[in-house]
Amino acid sequence: MQYTPVASPAAPSWRTRYQAVRDQSQALCAPLLPEDTVVQPIVDVSPPKWHLAHTTWFWETFLLSEYVPDYQVFHPEYAYLFNSYYNSLGSRVNRADRGTLSRPPLADVLAYRAHVDAAMAALLTTADALPASFYELLELGLHHEQQHQELLATDIKYILSTSPLAPAYLKEAVGGEAAESAGDHARARSHSPASSPASWLPVPGGIYRVGFQEEGFCFDNELAAHEVLLAPFELQNRLVTNAEYLAFIEAGGYRDFRYWMGEGWELVQAQGWEAPLYWVQRDGAWFRFTHHGLRPVVPAAPVTHLSFYEADAYANWAGARLPTEAEWETAARHFGARPNGGTWLESNAFDPQPVAPDADPTACHQLLGDCWEWTYSAYHAYPGYERAAGALGEYNGKFMVNQLVLRGGSCATPESHIRVSYRNFFHADKRWQFSGIRLARSVNV
Repeated sequence: MQYTPVASPAAPSWRTRYQAVRDQSQALCAPLLPEDTVVQPIVDVSPPKWHLAHTTWFWETFLLSEYVPDYQVFHPEYAYLFNSYYNSLGSRVNRADRGTLSRPPLADVLAYRAHVDAAMAALLTTADALPASFYELLELGLHHEQQHQELLATDIKYILSTSPLAPAYLKEAVGGEAAESAGDHARARSHSPASSPASWLPVPGGIYRVGFQEEGFCFDNELAAHEVLLAPFELQNRLVTNAEYLAFIEAGGYRDFRYWMGEGWELVQAQGWEAPLYWVQRDGAWFRFTHHGLRPVVPAAPVTHLSFYEADAYANWAGARLPTEAEWETAARHFGARPNGGTWLESNAFDPQPVAPDADPTACHQLLGDCWEWTYSAYHAYPGYERAAGALGEYNGKFMVNQLVLRGGSCATPESHIRVSYRNFFHADKRWQFSGIRLARSVNV
């Protein structure tokens, strides 16, 4: 079955918005076989069935059990099976063992979702009588499920890539067939061999304010907004392309320790890395596994599925560096970054798209969407950050160590989920997300 993205109405009610988000999660799993939904090849990747159940457990635990008198949970053992990392809420299945959960079957998980959705629909009919705390949890729950939609997209790709059959998640128009969907159009553009020339854009030095400053929702790790002092710097106007990264490979970048951090170099040698994740050579040509199966590497498209170590090594080889997260956010605000124009989950492309060859070289492209951009900043608390009390205090704060920040969103991120202040974070070795490179360089003054 083909995946069909779910469109949200322009001004949805809470009930409509809730159902659109819930439908999107199941739509992402619609092309899968039941057998696909239980696979966990590595600890970072969770089975799609687990994602569907965990997001449902979130609504049941944090909203229904709190705001519906005498609510009866769907199954008393599901809290143990589908709790992710909330120690405040009791014991749980080890993260690495989620792939052992052959039971409950997918049909039962879908019944669980239907049960919770019916209860939520009834609860939302009385939303006007509920306290402000309910709305705060409702908004958080919607964004939590959108986070898992991105994980579904990337986890499904990794799961299918481990099959010797290299199965395609999406069907693609071939030969003379018309490319009717937005995704088909995006994929047609991606086959253009030309790329927009890279240029360097200056950002003046000064005191800037970073962190969440707008109206509406944000995660607690985006708080509190604060001032930073930045020296003048330059940012490249687009993401690094496959062709540019291939030049690094062909120049022996994976064989020259001079460009690498010590841990990264040890990892390259131990894991035998020679190219980004999903790249394979066939008869001297480079291919990469995609949601559409194995496809030739598109030179003009942004390179993706890189670890921080690879991004940093490439930047060193190119005579540049990675931006800090304060520089990235300052530049995004300076150049007026907006979600429109980027490649998002809703595009149905599931691959970052190239900048048009005739794009304005004085504009900063791809800041939002397409690829998460590694920054040279540790993930830690902003000044004045306060961890929330209770279980929700475990959402972000306890992970603020030994990880690096990525900015901008990706082609697997729901468009309504992103903000300029959004902080993603992963360990330096992780590659399965759509993570890419934007170069920066300092300016001598």
